[in-house]
Amino acid sequence: MIVSIHQPSFLPWLGYFHRIALSDLHIILDTVQFARGKDSFINRNKIRTPQGWMWLTVPVSSPHIRPPGGGNPPISETRIANATPWAKKHRNALETSYRGAPFWDQYGHSLLALYETHWELLSPMNLAFTRWCLDQLGIKTRIRLASELHSDKQKSDLVLDLSRKVGATTYISGALGRRYLDEESFQKAGIRLLYQDYHHPVYPQRFEPFVPYMSIVDLLMNCGPDSLTILMGREELGLVLL
Repeated sequence: MIVSIHQPSFLPWLGYFHRIALSDLHIILDTVQFARGKDSFINRNKIRTPQGWMWLTVPVSSPHIRPPGGGNPPISETRIANATPWAKKHRNALETSYRGAPFWDQYGHSLLALYETHWELLSPMNLAFTRWCLDQLGIKTRIRLASELHSDKQKSDLVLDLSRKVGATTYISGALGRRYLDEESFQKAGIRLLYQDYHHPVYPQRFEPFVPYMSIVDLLMNCGPDSLTILMGREELGLVLL
């Protein structure tokens, strides 16, 4: 069985769904600490705008009680800061950017409907938005949460333990996995290790010039039913064997 694992992300980019589509099972890693910073996409992502691009950010609350050892709580316990009208801002931004896109009528209304739920926790909200994206793309990969699998491991050992628990024979890592995965441990466990090497496609966007690394929403609104084909490209070029 082919397995991939990744932290929950808000309206993720194309490469996130490429790896899920290549998997039989995708595990959402909701047990690690919520991370802030310029490289974090747990609570934000980019959309194309007439001016270039902008962040859609879901504000999160500062924890009142820090976990043992300090830091932030796990993603599964991270709360949304609903005192700000973030959902209204998102809806307005999405309509401004994509109402004139070719497939707004097909996807826009059901996407905006997700904002009608009063979300308290970030992780289930991200999961709902991700499932919406998977449904629109036609990706049937099974999804599980790491919090359901009860592993107390860390870093590479955590990825390996989760892979073992679900019976993985192949694990597809993101490109950054080379920095921390213990490749020998995977070999000893009999799990083949592959690294994603995603080649971002160029596709028609409403505004020119083309800007890559937007949320998957940008591809859907502009390319509709062709989105999965464009997303996958020549999928055999998207993986590097250890």
